[in-house]
Amino acid sequence: MPSILLATVTAGLLLADPGVGGPSPAVPQDDPRPASASDPDLIPDPTDPSLGPIIDLDPLVVLATRGPRDSFDTPSIVDVVTARDIAEAQYRTLPDALREIPGIMVQKTGYGQGSPYIRGFTGFRNLLLIDGIRLNNSVFRDGPNQYWNTIDPFSIQRIEVVKGPGSVLYGSDAIGGTVGVFTKSNDTWTDGLGVGGRTVGRGSTGERSLQGRVELGASWQDEIGAYAGGSGKDFGDLRAGSGVQPNTGYDEWDVDTKFQWRPADDWELVAAYQAVHQSNAWRTHKTLFAWPYAGTSSGDEQRRVLDQDRELAYVQLLGRDLGAIVDDAAISVSWQSQGESQDRVRNDGREDVQGTDVNTLGVWSQVASDTAIGRLTYGFEFYRDWVDSHRTDYNADGSFKKNGIQGPVADDSTYDLFGVYLQDEIPVGERVDLVLGGRWNWARAHAGRAEDPVSGDAISFTETYQALVGSARAVVQLDDPNHWNLFGGVSQGFRAPNLSDLTRLDTARSDEIETVSPGLDPERFLAYEVGLKASYDELFVQGSWYWTQIRDQIVRTPTGRIIDGDREVTKVNAGDGWVQGVDVSATWRFHPNWTTFGTFAWLEGEVDGYPTSDPIEVRESLTRQMATNGQVGLRWATLDQAIWVEGVVTMWAAQDRLSFGDQRDTQRVPPGGTPGYTIASLRGGWQVTTGLALTLTLDNLADKDYRVHGSGVNESGFNAILGIEYRF
Repeated sequence: MPSILLATVTAGLLLADPGVGGPSPAVPQDDPRPASASDPDLIPDPTDPSLGPIIDLDPLVVLATRGPRDSFDTPSIVDVVTARDIAEAQYRTLPDALREIPGIMVQKTGYGQGSPYIRGFTGFRNLLLIDGIRLNNSVFRDGPNQYWNTIDPFSIQRIEVVKGPGSVLYGSDAIGGTVGVFTKSNDTWTDGLGVGGRTVGRGSTGERSLQGRVELGASWQDEIGAYAGGSGKDFGDLRAGSGVQPNTGYDEWDVDTKFQWRPADDWELVAAYQAVHQSNAWRTHKTLFAWPYAGTSSGDEQRRVLDQDRELAYVQLLGRDLGAIVDDAAISVSWQSQGESQDRVRNDGREDVQGTDVNTLGVWSQVASDTAIGRLTYGFEFYRDWVDSHRTDYNADGSFKKNGIQGPVADDSTYDLFGVYLQDEIPVGERVDLVLGGRWNWARAHAGRAEDPVSGDAISFTETYQALVGSARAVVQLDDPNHWNLFGGVSQGFRAPNLSDLTRLDTARSDEIETVSPGLDPERFLAYEVGLKASYDELFVQGSWYWTQIRDQIVRTPTGRIIDGDREVTKVNAGDGWVQGVDVSATWRFHPNWTTFGTFAWLEGEVDGYPTSDPIEVRESLTRQMATNGQVGLRWATLDQAIWVEGVVTMWAAQDRLSFGDQRDTQRVPPGGTPGYTIASLRGGWQVTTGLALTLTLDNLADKDYRVHGSGVNESGFNAILGIEYRF
């Protein structure tokens, strides 16, 4: 029994779609079993013309409840991006793949960075999972960062996005939203030997980039499967509508492998390895090379360049339909390494090289049991970070000056995160499903070597935190044909202070530097949401209104000191406030060959802060608040999807609701706010033969010069993207 209770699965892995680069088709809705790599027969042939257009209006999703449910019956809004979506729209990065989801704004400090704002929150207030494993670690920063850009979109089979607090199921950081990435696996399962593969090429004019990908898959006797993929990417300097932005290009390579063994019909062992390296990714907004836009200012630094590496290895044992007591179960053990290094040269020639290396052990388990009191999902997770942080300063003549006590965060540090959770899905009568959940979480931060902001001496300290949170959500069937569902609920969220909160010694917004801030408390959130969904054979609509209460958010407050020309800021739990908004999306297949779709999103919020050097708290707008936006599109496709064309128009209003920090961040935010814009794009594809497919995307047809609010670079001007795929 103990071994069974330790066995667990990330629910998303029970739905891991196999596929060497193929689309992520729908799972038959009349089969109640979750699809997994153990059940390839549940996945229909995407080339079968009888399936009609491959647009799944009501997909099976897992992230919202850690178990398979039709999206229509889920007590949350869940947005899905498949490998097919990524290939058709030719998204360059993972953050770009989220940009058309309502309620999400993708900010880019640099071309090599991308930070989604989900319902008003970004950075370490959004949680990203890779095959159920946390990407977030204890050095993630407040505000925009580059970490989500270290996942190769070529390696992704499916993305699920659940907006709003998800702390009950996923722990600390899941405030604005939880994003689950499910990576590709072998799709050559046969009774004997199966071998297949795919090569992909992608070239673009506005991005001035070339990318290539090779994937191989093999299987033996429907029991053993192997998959390997590798990508090479060369991003040139990005061309905006008004010209080429200097020093914005960078290079990247990626590798991902996966091994699967099915010792029995109800068990599967999965082992995987991923690696990514990015080099020479500039952040130009603080440098002399900053690209001006609508009155923004330039920095004075000569150089600010980032290199970034990430490796992830894991082993997971997955089981399903195991017996009367335990239905689905699995266990996961992972090791992840994330490293970043920044080289900065100031205007007077002084140079500093600083960075972090974080190694993370992760162990989690999950069990699902069907009981007389509902379907119980329960488990635990534990993560430990080992953190090394470094900084070396050089004089203007290139001679060595000193090694710092710490780098961006405290050196020689550790961070522990542990949680246990329980969820019960309870049918109440014939029309109501109630989902109740709770979690206890514990965190411990040990700062080994941090620099005291007053004395400059090395200090060490330890902080511990606890949190108990709950949620209650429900789905109510409104009509007998079951075409309309009302959903909603209340969810608590929390975020434990991490090493970045407690010990960061690094630049923040323009002309600001954060210093060590021990003694912080956890942030707490309470979210209310109510929404409506409609599901017909040819129509799917979902929308909701949400309101999130913010308590004890960690905010920066100026100290009045100046350090190396930057204003010093420390951090306190003074950020009380709120954020509310509306998200709506709809897809209507009004003819066998024609589909129209659209989205709408509106958001506003306020939070307390300290906008000046005086210790006076002021209620102000959320920083980098998302502007009202919408999208409309029309798609035509042949019944067998051999040829398809779609047009998309994206509209963003101007954003002039600025926090004081936005107003002061003149290198990224134009005076008075960021102008609105309307962008038209055209996409199309042709399945030339069974193995050969061509895709052409024409983004920003009018060559508009525009910038996403709070970004340090402009988006691409007219951009022709050609994709070539060959399967063998």
